[in-house]
Amino acid sequence: MAIPKIPIGDGVEYVVNWIEDDFGILLDIFSDVTDYIISGLNDTLLLFPPIVFALIIGIAAYFIGKKDLKLAIGSTVGLLLIENMGLWVLSMETISLVITSAFLALIIAIPLGIVSAKNEFAYHVIKPLLDLMQTMPSFVYLIPAVIFFGLGNVPGLVATIVFAMPPAIRLTTLGIQQVPKELTEVADAFGSTPWQKLSKVELPTALPSIMAGVNQCIMLSLSMVVIAAMIGARGLGYQVLIGIQRVDIGQGFEAGLGIVIIAIILDRFTQHLTPK
Repeated sequence: MAIPKIPIGDGVEYVVNWIEDDFGILLDIFSDVTDYIISGLNDTLLLFPPIVFALIIGIAAYFIGKKDLKLAIGSTVGLLLIENMGLWVLSMETISLVITSAFLALIIAIPLGIVSAKNEFAYHVIKPLLDLMQTMPSFVYLIPAVIFFGLGNVPGLVATIVFAMPPAIRLTTLGIQQVPKELTEVADAFGSTPWQKLSKVELPTALPSIMAGVNQCIMLSLSMVVIAAMIGARGLGYQVLIGIQRVDIGQGFEAGLGIVIIAIILDRFTQHLTPK
């Protein structure tokens, strides 16, 4: 006797259709707001001439990097190289999408990491969900994103958020769990409230781990730009996709190099913002 097939796919499809039918208005509002944020940030970045923007980033890198001249020069030269390759507008679109995605992912991830560290039941619920999010092929995220939001930057942003959240949640949880018990006991002895203990003791102590999660979240957001381009997200990922479709190695390499430059700059910035 054959074992009947469990209709997992049908169940997922039913849930997706139910969300689309019953929460369509909320999805439209979210789509409009996030699209407005991405477009507004992109327009703001494009207000600066490329040379001025590159110099501003170079100066910021110099001070953030504690007067690291190599980081400042490298950031400036890298951005000017992007401009020289004619990829400036696409790069600003990519930066806008990545910053917005990472910001929204962190707004969700850090509180979830705190809850997971504080509540054992929440930890055991969230952990398998993170395993699912990290191991599920990223292309699978694109299907419900397109159903909910159509084509464009918003579904790419949603897929990127889902893909980039897990490391930030895990590292926030790990950082708080590794706070020495002596510190929390001292806080309890002085009569600290749970909020005071969290804000004054646990979060500052766990900050290096949390910032490592922020770094990984940004890097994973950048790694999704090509995949997000498959559902209409603009930027350098779209340029790479065109290069693949046309088998144009030069165009694909230049766009890929632009992504690498942006990734290195963002990585170095977040590394220097992490307390030692």
